[in-house]
Amino acid sequence: MKKVKKIIVRCPNWVGDIVMATPFYDCIKKNFPEASLTGLARRGTDNIIKDSPWFDRILTIDDKGAAGFLNAVRDIRRENADMAFLLPNSIRSLLEMRVGGVKEIYGYQRGGRGIMLSGPKPMRKNSRISPIPMVEYYLGICRWMGLALPDAASPSLYFSESLKARGDILLRKYGIKPDDMVVGINPGASFGSSKCWPPEYFARIADMLEDFFKCRLLLFSGPGEEKIVDEVMSKTTSFLINTSLDRVDLELLKPMVNRCDLFITNDTGPRHYAVAFGIPVVVIMGPTDPVYTASNLEKTIVLRRDIPCSPCHKKICPHDHACMMDISPEMVVDAVKVLWERHGK
Repeated sequence: MKKVKKIIVRCPNWVGDIVMATPFYDCIKKNFPEASLTGLARRGTDNIIKDSPWFDRILTIDDKGAAGFLNAVRDIRRENADMAFLLPNSIRSLLEMRVGGVKEIYGYQRGGRGIMLSGPKPMRKNSRISPIPMVEYYLGICRWMGLALPDAASPSLYFSESLKARGDILLRKYGIKPDDMVVGINPGASFGSSKCWPPEYFARIADMLEDFFKCRLLLFSGPGEEKIVDEVMSKTTSFLINTSLDRVDLELLKPMVNRCDLFITNDTGPRHYAVAFGIPVVVIMGPTDPVYTASNLEKTIVLRRDIPCSPCHKKICPHDHACMMDISPEMVVDAVKVLWERHGK
């Protein structure tokens, strides 16, 4: 492999995918130890990779629309990189790199991009792309290049001491003590309502868990999930702490999830935070194919109903949402008890 001075890694756009790509970042860093690495991420997700050991610089872009595209091209050109890796599968991300002057670009040859970059073609079955765990999907680019792969392909996240201190201030404000058992609950999903378990179910498990474990409960949410949060809070009798009032963003979410002893969530980004920090997690999954996240499940229980219309990958359920509605609060609490018995601190 020739000597490379500067590399840009275009990170995925979805929160969970960014976390599942962390073994890929580690692989690139270790195979190009003398190169300067720039992580390129959309605004709002850039803080997920902040404080990590992989990137010498993080470049934030807002590349939606024509103006955003041109601004991204300008910023990429200023980097003067001689190699780039594209983890999104879009033509747009490829054109930004090409117009931005990067000559050597690696990524998957799919979506009409084949002649414009180097890289593997995704595995197909009956003309359709075969699903594989995203951790392995991203590492497939490294494997195709003949790079030395990491011994353990496990996601990881990092945060600074100053960020930890901010989290500690919040925890003290909530009255959470170092020896308290803390359970995190995440009822939203930016993908769409099809991924969301009913708010009244989350309210019910909060009541049940507080009664059984005598634990402290933290409710996490993202932008646009205010209605879900309000419904959960209005229906619970537990002392559930609503962290959205303190604007816990994707950066501060890292030390907050890391403080949890257990985590309960829909199949969405914070699930992968819990995995990265080794926190036992119960995932309530409906419309998405479980194969994409079928790695590093040692401390994970995925609850899923295998019904004819799932996985559909639709953002809004066109039917009765049975894939989620048929998972009861009692099933979730039973799974939590199993995880605590296996992995409790």
